[in-house]
Amino acid sequence: MSTKRLCIMSNGKDEAERAAADLRARYGDHDISAADVIVAVGGDGFMLEAMRRHLGADKPFYGVNCGTVGFLMNPPDPETLGERIAAAEAVRIHPLTMTAETPDGRVVTAQAINEVSLFRQTRQSARIRISVNGKMRMESLTCDGVLLATPAGSTAYNLSAHGPILPMSSQLLALTPISAFRPRRWKGALLPSDAKVDFEVLERGGRPVSAVADNEEVRNVARVTAHEDRSVGMSVLFDHGHSLDERILREQFEY
Repeated sequence: MSTKRLCIMSNGKDEAERAAADLRARYGDHDISAADVIVAVGGDGFMLEAMRRHLGADKPFYGVNCGTVGFLMNPPDPETLGERIAAAEAVRIHPLTMTAETPDGRVVTAQAINEVSLFRQTRQSARIRISVNGKMRMESLTCDGVLLATPAGSTAYNLSAHGPILPMSSQLLALTPISAFRPRRWKGALLPSDAKVDFEVLERGGRPVSAVADNEEVRNVARVTAHEDRSVGMSVLFDHGHSLDERILREQFEY
C-alpha cells in the first residue's frame, strides 16, 4: 500500500461525500501543505475547480470519479486507491491565461485548464475579430461563439463543437468556432502552443459577448486575450495503462 500522504476533498454532493469519508477512514487526511497528493472526489468539473484553486500548491492531483463522464478522473475503488496512486502515470498540464476587458475599462484575469470561450449573450449572433501574435487573421467571424482549447481540453467542449482532438505532446492549441455563420465553411485552426490570440468584439452595443475561462464568466466583454502560461503547470495522475494520452487516442476511435 502507498505511504503517500493524501489531502482528500470532495464536491460536497452526497455520493462524493460518502466516498471521501470512506477514503479518509482508510488512508487518513492531511492539510494540503503536508500532503503528497491532492485527491479530488467528484466529477470533471470539480477536478478542474480544485486544480484552478490550488494551482500554486505544486502537488499532483488524482481524481476519483463520482460524476458522469469522468474524463480526467479514475474509477472509485477505495480498496486499491493507495496502490493505484503509487503506480499512477503523471501528465503535466499548462493552463491558459485569459485577460478580458469590458467597455468600462475593467480587466479580469482568469486561468483555464480546458478552454477559453466567447459566447453571444442575446439572440443576435456575435461578430468577433481574431488576431494571432499581433496579426489580424479574421476580420469578422459571425457566430454563436469561438473557443481556444488546450490538448487536455480538446476532448471536452471543443470536441462537441467539432474541433480537433489534440494529443498531449502536440504542443498545439485548437481555435474552434461555435456555429459559425460567416465564413460558413471555416472549421477553425491549429495554433502553436506559444500563440497569443486576441478576440475583439465588434458591434458590442447590439451584439454583447461573454467570455468564459472554464467556468469563470465575464459578461459584456470588449476584448479578450488568451495564451498558454508555461510558467504554471500541474501534474495529473492517471491509473497505470489509462493515461490521458491513451484516453485521447481511444476517444478518436469511438463513435
